[in-house]
Amino acid sequence: MFDGLRLSRWSSVHRATSGVQLVLLAIAAQTHSRLGWLVCIALLAAISLVAWASAYRRRRAITDTPTAKVATAAQGYAELTGTGRPLDGLPIVAPGRHVPCLWFRYLVEERNHKREWTEVQRSESEGSFILDDGTGQCLIDPAGAEIVTRHKETTVADDTRTTLWLLLNGDPLYAIGDFRTVTGLSGELDPNADVRDLLAEWKKDPAALARRFDLNGDGTIDEQEWLLARQAAKREVARNHDALRAAPDIHLLARPADGRLFLVSNLSEAKLARRYGLWCLFHLALFFAAVAGLPWLWAEGAPL
Repeated sequence: MFDGLRLSRWSSVHRATSGVQLVLLAIAAQTHSRLGWLVCIALLAAISLVAWASAYRRRRAITDTPTAKVATAAQGYAELTGTGRPLDGLPIVAPGRHVPCLWFRYLVEERNHKREWTEVQRSESEGSFILDDGTGQCLIDPAGAEIVTRHKETTVADDTRTTLWLLLNGDPLYAIGDFRTVTGLSGELDPNADVRDLLAEWKKDPAALARRFDLNGDGTIDEQEWLLARQAAKREVARNHDALRAAPDIHLLARPADGRLFLVSNLSEAKLARRYGLWCLFHLALFFAAVAGLPWLWAEGAPL
């Protein structure tokens, strides 16, 4: 039902870059000034080089990062593949079509008096979802991620165009980003400190403390009764620590703090690498063509 072009934040920037390149070529074609040609072609070369570097960085990250398993992945930058699953609870539902999904981006545009499309509404889901590779489950936080998806639907009604991009339940997922495992036992437990903290908490409610441990009913907690209170606190802390030790690990994939690629897609690693590789070749070819044309334009008497 949903199929079409891919979308990501990089794709949006890339389309803008390509648009600037076309505008520069159009300006150069209309100018009769050698200086104008030189400026346009020099800018074209610079933009092409930046676009090539961006695509190359993404391809290198995809091809150079080995695929890990959720259950055994090292902490830090990691690449995972698996199947997309929704979290339990309220589902993420795409607007317009009301389709249950893992993630959506929704764009509404209207045609203005110049017959150009103008954005009037945009929304994007922020809820997390699960990548399951059979060895374990990893929670993916899509905040800040580049989403590349094959699911796209565009509808046009009168002067309104609506576009919906989706990651669907059960999609095969490729993800690369910062992998972290959070355990119930996130640090070294200190039973003595926890007992002190618990007793201090109990002391904040003297009436409740007296009901539990004032065995002789004299209205005060004597030394013997306080010893019983400490023993009760030790038992409660021990139960809590046992529960923490038994808690399952939670694996998370999120945006790296160092700015490295954070990408989630329902395309395979091979298709993503080929996609960015082709853009590398395109922008590199455009860069060398522009650089090769500069000396010719600079030459005295070059036709315009």
